[in-house]
Amino acid sequence: MSDGLAKVVLAAYGWAGLAAYPLAGSVLAYRTSKGKEDRARRDERFGHPSVPRPFGPLVWVHAASVGETVAVIPLMRELRRRDINVLLTTGTVTSAEVASKRLGDTVMHQYVPLDLRPAVRRFLDYWQPDAAIAVESEIWPTTLLELRRRQIPQILVNARMSDRSFARWQKRQAVAEALFGKLALVIAQSDVDAERFRDLGSWPVSVSGNIKVDGDAPPCDETVLERYRKQVGSRKTWAAISTFDGEEKSAVMVHRALKAHTGLLTIIVPRHPERADEIEAMMVERGVNVARRSRNDPITPETDIFLGDTIGEMGLYLRLTEIAFVGRSLSAEGGQNPLEPAMLGCAVLSGPQVSNFRESYQKLLRAGSARIVKDTEMLAKAVHFLMTNDLARIKMMDAGVESMQEMRGALMATLKGLEPYINPLTVKARLAPRAVSGT
Repeated sequence: MSDGLAKVVLAAYGWAGLAAYPLAGSVLAYRTSKGKEDRARRDERFGHPSVPRPFGPLVWVHAASVGETVAVIPLMRELRRRDINVLLTTGTVTSAEVASKRLGDTVMHQYVPLDLRPAVRRFLDYWQPDAAIAVESEIWPTTLLELRRRQIPQILVNARMSDRSFARWQKRQAVAEALFGKLALVIAQSDVDAERFRDLGSWPVSVSGNIKVDGDAPPCDETVLERYRKQVGSRKTWAAISTFDGEEKSAVMVHRALKAHTGLLTIIVPRHPERADEIEAMMVERGVNVARRSRNDPITPETDIFLGDTIGEMGLYLRLTEIAFVGRSLSAEGGQNPLEPAMLGCAVLSGPQVSNFRESYQKLLRAGSARIVKDTEMLAKAVHFLMTNDLARIKMMDAGVESMQEMRGALMATLKGLEPYINPLTVKARLAPRAVSGT
């Protein structure tokens, strides 16, 4: 595809967005009915603000969902420490809840505007960001082109490029170069990711590692944790976290296979808690007793499964076990981030489909803190082995914590790469008079 044709394709994308704009309200209404949009804040998706813009320099940070939001929290805290205002946008209700719990009112939160020209322009006219920072892999054509038109630098941090996304962009090389070439800077998680962004037209590109490693361990309410620990007592536990459809069934099969030998409690934390009713029905049909966190159910001696169907409590669930299977890796593809369980000292298990987090898994596997299982039967054997072999389990747990320490440093590398953009804003913020503008 030629450069000229790429421009035509991007122009057509923009015009198609304008044509679709009148229908956007109906689409959002449907998503709201499914619990995927916040009814009270739906106008934010059209670029309408719900909070005043503060006076002074402002950096717009966009994190699509929960994982990206958690990853960028340390960076946002550093920006605030430098007196730079931070506007965080996210695309999901769950990520908004996590941001509220973790950050409170230290940053402003809005839902990201739809990638439609009227919404994007309304959003940028109001917020007037000095820079835009997107996390991991968020590329929205209309937004990127509008930022470039206004000479607002867009930077991609903690950037990663999955096998599937890279193959898809390669088929549209000219379009990719027309978009990725407009990024002011890409700071990638790994050398492989960096090379892929360069191949697609990004420049300059640097490597930082994963900034999530530099964050705090997932928090939890100590009172709630102590209550559940007393209820669990001396029972052996394992957790299946960030699970996708099909993986909960595998976890139940593992539980039923091992319960007679170990008397264990299985903790299941689905990636999408809105599936909890469906998951519980499946479990009850298979004859297991379920306690749900969202109902504040107690864990009794008769409880088989503790269903972690809440947002922002991964720290609680992981502190109740020493063995964690990380989902989206057996019956779904791509994997989920294994760093949180490793950080909290869990032995990590995963299915083989981990292409989205290949670098993290390679490091954990080399350190001996993670193991790959190919199917449900192998998962059951691995859980049983770790439960009954204290030395092997503790060795994996210790290796995970040590690996996390060795992997730190990504935040400092990211801040160093951002210096040309944020240092002038820091100076401006600290010299400016304190005031609030309603512009």
